[in-house]
Amino acid sequence: MGITSWLKKLRNEYLRRITYRKYQIGSGFHSGIRVRIWARQKVVIGKNFYIGRDSFIESDVVIGDNVIWANRVALVGRYDHHYQQIGMPIRLASQIRDADYNWLGVDSLTIIEDDVWVGYNTTIMSGVTIQTGSIIAAGSVVTKDVEPYSIYAGVPARKVKDRFNSKEDLKRHIELYGKNFKSK
Repeated sequence: MGITSWLKKLRNEYLRRITYRKYQIGSGFHSGIRVRIWARQKVVIGKNFYIGRDSFIESDVVIGDNVIWANRVALVGRYDHHYQQIGMPIRLASQIRDADYNWLGVDSLTIIEDDVWVGYNTTIMSGVTIQTGSIIAAGSVVTKDVEPYSIYAGVPARKVKDRFNSKEDLKRHIELYGKNFKSK
């Protein structure tokens, strides 16, 4: 292993064990530069998660194994500011980061299952589930749940096709993935 690879690995372990220690992050974590991770209650990330530069998580989330986020992916809350607070401008209204915040979104959990690829400059709204094996195309805005082994694109993101061309290919992928990557 070269010095550059060793330094990257050291940096990623430092982020995982020190900077983000209050969250549960599995081995094989890689973070690009200028990544921010924050959640009101929890962040749980599986093994081999790659989060590209300038990406951020600002909502409670559970992320599976072998997930990749391209650069500039954002997971954001739907209700981060109490925009219906009577007599208060939105800028000064209570927000989810406040300890006493008790409006919508407090219990919103986003779930991103195993083997998911999220493309460049995608926004994921809190509370959705992106099911196993899915791909989110670059520039998409995910506002609703995503079916397994599907490709979604657009604003808002909609299913454009299945990930695999045939049921046989999907079946073979599931078999090999289970054999080679599922924890025993």
